[in-house]
Amino acid sequence: MEISGTTKLFCLIGSPVAHSGSPAMHNFSFEHLGMDCRYLAFDIGKEQIADAVSAMRTLPIHGCNVTMPCKTAILPYLDELSPAARLVGAVNTVVNRNGKLIGHITDGVGYVNSLRAEGVEVAGKRITVFGSGGAATAIQIQCALDGAEQITIFCREDSFLSQAQRTVQTIQEHVPSCRVERFDLTETEQLARSLAESHILANATKVGMAPLEQESLVPNAEWFHSGLVVTDAVYHPEATKMLREAKTKGCKVIGGLGMLLWQGAEAFRLFTGKEMPVKEVYEKYFQ
Repeated sequence: MEISGTTKLFCLIGSPVAHSGSPAMHNFSFEHLGMDCRYLAFDIGKEQIADAVSAMRTLPIHGCNVTMPCKTAILPYLDELSPAARLVGAVNTVVNRNGKLIGHITDGVGYVNSLRAEGVEVAGKRITVFGSGGAATAIQIQCALDGAEQITIFCREDSFLSQAQRTVQTIQEHVPSCRVERFDLTETEQLARSLAESHILANATKVGMAPLEQESLVPNAEWFHSGLVVTDAVYHPEATKMLREAKTKGCKVIGGLGMLLWQGAEAFRLFTGKEMPVKEVYEKYFQ
């Protein structure tokens, strides 16, 4: 497709961005749907975020995805936040509506939709989540908003601990129908009980990817049970040690590629009002 005088521009900002698959996914989708749009990646650091947002208003750029280290740095420059973005305190998608910049977070929606695509709903479920970083927080908040009965967070007492504590407080305040607790990962007896009572387990840490490919946060594979859906935000390798062990115990397992695909699909919907051709994107870039 040729670029015209009416071509709409979308982009990714953050640093580094050269490795990102977002331009390929979005440009393929634009072409597949016959849309006069293009998507580029711009390497932008936190110190440049004010200029980048100003350029987005001026050019105009119709929407952008935001990656590290800009997901929180961009917040003061936006006009409005979605409910999930406000509760998470971070943005990975910005939509330009006639000069009004609206921030969204699609990681949690991507996770929920990746489960839904496999026939799994979070409403009414008890969910155990490993992690307290950005992806974990988005998953926890979105699952609460989508009707989870209980969320139990396990994380280390590290630099992200305060984020986990804020997440617990946020869910208690804004989604009181969802019970939420936080424990340290060293509390293995509590972890065993939580898994026994849970419908869904989500790993939202880096454990399972290089150089931690041979590690799992579930210390005993006997704690998996056939009624537990085991999910991982890690997508390389596609089958982490946790997922491999869970599968041998009869668990339904869902890898991180689905979350990656569906968070992009949600951004595409916010940008264009159209559905990304998910099946075709998956076949081209994820198989």
